[in-house]
Amino acid sequence: SEAFDTLGLTNYMDIMRLITFVETTPATSDENVTVTDTKFSDVAVRLYLPRGAPGGLRRGMVFFHGGGWCLGDAGMKSYDHMSRRISNELNVVVVSVNYRLAPEHRFPSAFEDVYAVTKFFLQSRVLAQYGVDPARVCVAGDSAGGNLAAAVAQQLLEDPEVKTKLKAQILIYPVLQALDLDLPSYRDNENKPILPRSLMVRFWSEYFSSDPALREAMAHNRHVPAEAAHLFQFVNWSHLLPAGMRGAHEYRGPTLGSGALARRYPGFLDLRASPLLAGDARLRHLPHTYILTCEHDVLRDDGVMYAQRLRALGVRVTHDHAQDAFHGALMFNFWPMDLAVGHRLFSRYLEWVDENL
Repeated sequence: SEAFDTLGLTNYMDIMRLITFVETTPATSDENVTVTDTKFSDVAVRLYLPRGAPGGLRRGMVFFHGGGWCLGDAGMKSYDHMSRRISNELNVVVVSVNYRLAPEHRFPSAFEDVYAVTKFFLQSRVLAQYGVDPARVCVAGDSAGGNLAAAVAQQLLEDPEVKTKLKAQILIYPVLQALDLDLPSYRDNENKPILPRSLMVRFWSEYFSSDPALREAMAHNRHVPAEAAHLFQFVNWSHLLPAGMRGAHEYRGPTLGSGALARRYPGFLDLRASPLLAGDARLRHLPHTYILTCEHDVLRDDGVMYAQRLRALGVRVTHDHAQDAFHGALMFNFWPMDLAVGHRLFSRYLEWVDENL
């Protein structure tokens, strides 16, 4: 991707999207689940309806796929497989959202899409149409989808038009802030597979702009202006991370950059992109939260710090940390991407949903 992009032959993300294209499957129903591609609030979604006798109202999940806001599709084999299992085994109506992707549609397009779908689904008449219990609905997502789920859960708290409250938010190795891209997890896992630091920086920058100046500043962690320095209190890993994750790293405080980039691209300081930057008054009202983090993942510390902040504010949090896992591991749970760690993490995910939704 980098070679083709450097030579000007095609856009970096166009090459990366070949993975999505190869992996995407059509909406196909089976004996357990009816699967359809439709639209909610004019946004494309893949809808999973369990066929079994309901035996009462069902649970509901609005799911947002990962892919750095630039890649991915609800119909990718891994996401389709997981949504089918959740729908069938736990009697859940799953709405998997195909939000608009960058770089064609930059921030806040993805957030606007997932928020519109969630608001639509939470309407009493829509929940009733699909037989969903309004007291048992959650938002969920992995990676960039976890970012969107966290942002949606926060925004719903302040939306007077939404009467239905979420029962839970599920954040699977979420990316939660663009403020400090030099956390211990970014250092320790800089070149590890699936999501090296350079790719995460590329995803972040493409989410906001194609301007190479922004990507360069983010790569050197010098993109935050002095006037936003107060926000670093929310990502100060010197006290938000346990000693074992801080390791031998020393906290030196932020290296501040020019305010010009923040004025041109204010999105990276926006709570809809960086929900970890929200103040305590907002966070303390969030619903029961499940967070999965993986040791060998640049995003590890985002999830750990969010769990720490929420717990300190009295939010019910279940934080599972997988010492032997890497970013994206949950998706490796069926052939040909079949790993024991993927099965274990997905089984735990199913178990938590079953017990808490």
